[in-house]
Amino acid sequence: MKRLWAPWRMAWIGGARPAAGCVFCTARDGADDRASLVLLRGAHAFLILNAYPYAPGHLMAVTNRHVAALGDARAEELTETMTLVQRAVAALSAEYHAEGFNVGLNQGRVAGAGIEDHLHLHVVPRWGGDHNFVSVVGDTRVLPEELTTTWDRLRSRVA
Repeated sequence: MKRLWAPWRMAWIGGARPAAGCVFCTARDGADDRASLVLLRGAHAFLILNAYPYAPGHLMAVTNRHVAALGDARAEELTETMTLVQRAVAALSAEYHAEGFNVGLNQGRVAGAGIEDHLHLHVVPRWGGDHNFVSVVGDTRVLPEELTTTWDRLRSRVA
C-alpha cells in the first residue's frame, strides 16, 4: 500500500467551502490578500498563486474584469497581464532559482481550461528533473511547501 503523508490537507477537508461563483472574482474582491493568495494587484489585472499548483510557485496573472477570451479583453488588460507575467518570472527566478518556465493560457474547456469563464495566464516554474517517479508512476504531485509559505516568499519579490 502506498502512503503519502500530507497532514496539512486536514485543514482543507475540515474547512469551509468557497462560495459559489468565480474564484478569481472572489479573490479579486477579497480583503485579505494572503488568505486569497493574491500577490499583487494592478489597475487591470492581478497576480495570484494557483491553489492547485502543478509545481511550487505556480502563479496566474488574471484580468480584473470578468472576461472569458482573449478577444474580449481590452489592450490595457492584456498589457498589464503580460507585465505581471514578466514580474512573476523575475520573482520566481530570484526566489526559487527556476531554470525555465511554462507560460500560457487555456481558452475553453476543450483546451484544458479549469476555469474557462475568467481569462488568466499560467506561469509555471520548471527545474531540470522536476518530473520524477512519483508523478510518472504514482500520478501524484509532491509539493514541498505550503501555499502561504510560497506567498510569504514571493510577496516582497513582486511588489
